[in-house]
Amino acid sequence: MLKKSRILLIGAASVLALGACDSKDAIKTAPSKEPVAATVNGVAIPASTVELMVKERTAQGQPDSPELRKAIIENLAMQHLVAAEAVKKGVDKQPETQRQLELVRQSILANAFVADYIKNTPVTDEMLKAEYDKVAALAGEYKARHILVKEEAEAKAIVAELQKDVTKFAAMAQEKSMDPGSKVNGGDLGWFDPRSMVPEFGAAVAKLEKGKFTEVPVKTQFGYHVILLEDSKKAEAPPLESVKEQLKQQVQRTNLTKLFDDMKTKAKIEIAGQPAAPAVAK
Repeated sequence: MLKKSRILLIGAASVLALGACDSKDAIKTAPSKEPVAATVNGVAIPASTVELMVKERTAQGQPDSPELRKAIIENLAMQHLVAAEAVKKGVDKQPETQRQLELVRQSILANAFVADYIKNTPVTDEMLKAEYDKVAALAGEYKARHILVKEEAEAKAIVAELQKDVTKFAAMAQEKSMDPGSKVNGGDLGWFDPRSMVPEFGAAVAKLEKGKFTEVPVKTQFGYHVILLEDSKKAEAPPLESVKEQLKQQVQRTNLTKLFDDMKTKAKIEIAGQPAAPAVAK
């Protein structure tokens, strides 16, 4: 349950796309000087709209071709006809339609904000070097076991028991761990790249010596972990120049995650039936 491939993370791998909104959802009349791809009952389909759609499709792997462009224009034309009919019948005034239109509007604005933030927040060489040093420190493979519990107090009690006899680790994992994937194997995670784990877990594993365990429980989004390192194979990190683009994206995701967390911390979010969370710093 720890590997990124097995969990849904808010960060960044995901933090750069805040709810996709297809550009074909809005057809507007082109300004008089803007090139027009087609007209539908006298209403223009801007060439820029078609280009945006082509860009989206090619990004998904479709080749740019006359057939693709023709299909896009035909789809936009039909969409315009149906949308115009919906307006004629007053469907655009229905509460459910209004709610969906507002969600689309918010999604477009959120994506535009992210794009603007990335454009105007440069990633410096110093940031890239700092991120590279963190990644390089985790380079290699590790073989470890862990015990996952909900409360810190329980994790500390497990640590106290292991300090008396670390050979009890596997048995305690089978008895107490909440991780169903490793619990039956005494907490055994096998060999793994710490970069495939959630950051707090990976960093803690990389700092351990062989045969040692974390005497301070490691807190992650899943709970509190006690980790035992059984073996490791160190490896050389790839040259900085060869991973610059990936590092840049990671720094951008990290920066955005911090920004969003700060927004959420300062906001007053009230969920019906639950008390409002105080707006205090984490």
